Amino acid sequence: MGAFLYQNHHRHSLTSFLRVLIQGRPTVGEELPFLVSVSSAGTSSQDVYANLSQIHPVDVSEEHLPSCPLISPYINGPVKVMIPENLTMEQVVEKNLLVELGGQYRPPDCWTRHHTAVVVPYYGQNQHLLHLLFHLHPFLQRQQLHYAIYVVDQVHNTAFNRGKLRNVGFWEAMQEEEWDCVFFHDVNLLPEDDRNLYICDIFPAHVSVAIDKFNYKLPYRGYLGGVFALRPIHYLRINGFPNTYWGWDREDHDIAARWVALLGEPGTGLQVPPPCGVHGPPWPEGLGVA
Repeated sequence: MGAFLYQNHHRHSLTSFLRVLIQGRPTVGEELPFLVSVSSAGTSSQDVYANLSQIHPVDVSEEHLPSCPLISPYINGPVKVMIPENLTMEQVVEKNLLVELGGQYRPPDCWTRHHTAVVVPYYGQNQHLLHLLFHLHPFLQRQQLHYAIYVVDQVHNTAFNRGKLRNVGFWEAMQEEEWDCVFFHDVNLLPEDDRNLYICDIFPAHVSVAIDKFNYKLPYRGYLGGVFALRPIHYLRINGFPNTYWGWDREDHDIAARWVALLGEPGTGLQVPPPCGVHGPPWPEGLGVA
């Protein structure tokens, strides 16, 4: 996939401009006061909420809904990463009225063939979570997906165990729906182009191969962090994620090694990730997870 993700940093690390906070509710035609406005250089980007007002329920029973088109008419390409100042969960809900309680959405006017669960390990990054939900919900609706976002919270004040949270999120999601695709998504990454579809191919895919923080290049060979997608059968074939790593990133190298180990088994449907060391190189200064 092409240039894909925008790193959602705290305000002091933003390189984009700041808009003056406008108090009160904006009137019709007015924009919300935004903290961040980021778009890919040299491209025409669109507000991620643009055109979504055209989506509304139709007076047809679910079994008589037409199939969604192969390419969603709401897909535009580059989208603006724009986060309202002092964003609240109430604002997120108000902007996404077609999302059901629990974070699930189905296109109300057509039947979709794509069913994606997004699992987000969470460790107290409230600001990042609000930014992700505000941006990702309309992003996925533009693609006419049946989706749900599962936020898995680690409640104890111990070291972060992302692998265990991913495992919990997977099993909770699969108990709710028969998802055909699962995206494991870091909370501080936001997609920049809606042509990067949140659907699964026949192979697992490392989705966040281009992040602005890394100059839209992989930081090193074998890097498997950020966002990646796989079908439930692939999750089972690699026996899920390791529960034994506390902290950041090391479980991603373990998963890469599991993919390589499965290559000798016929019919696994797994691609070879680039080779990597046991633990990978140390993070350069300033490149830690925001």
